[in-house]
Amino acid sequence: MLVEFNELPDHSRIWIYQSNRSFTESELQDIQQSVSEFLKQWTAHGSDLHAGFEIKYNRFIIIGLDQTNASASGCSIDASVHFMQTLEQKFQVELMDRMNVSFKQGEYIAYKPLTDFKKMAKDKAVSANTIVFNNLVATKQEYLENWEVPASESWHSRFV
Repeated sequence: MLVEFNELPDHSRIWIYQSNRSFTESELQDIQQSVSEFLKQWTAHGSDLHAGFEIKYNRFIIIGLDQTNASASGCSIDASVHFMQTLEQKFQVELMDRMNVSFKQGEYIAYKPLTDFKKMAKDKAVSANTIVFNNLVATKQEYLENWEVPASESWHSRFV
């Protein structure tokens, strides 16, 4: 069951998929429609899942799930992964690779392999104050408070 993302409770589970590039306006419309359709029919053991989503910076797809009535099962999580893989293929983007880092360089969102980010930190091209996207947040509250933070306040701190 599709619900408005901002209506999901703070304890809702969150999955963040970062794209290796920004989506175009027409891609965004298509993605929004596709994600909406997927979430409307997303179930776990026959129970509707109360889920919502938002797209940030034209490149992050954030899905939230209120697990109060029904939790995601292995099969429903597999279904969401398969759905994201179809988006990857359709739009020729990477959404599932967790070994890449997104961070801000001014108003621009940079996307680099972790090895490149480590090298940039060593070369002082990024610092403890660089705003990074901590895609490991697990709940909506963590997402709202700790997703977009200085590198010193996330797991990225070990590199800067």
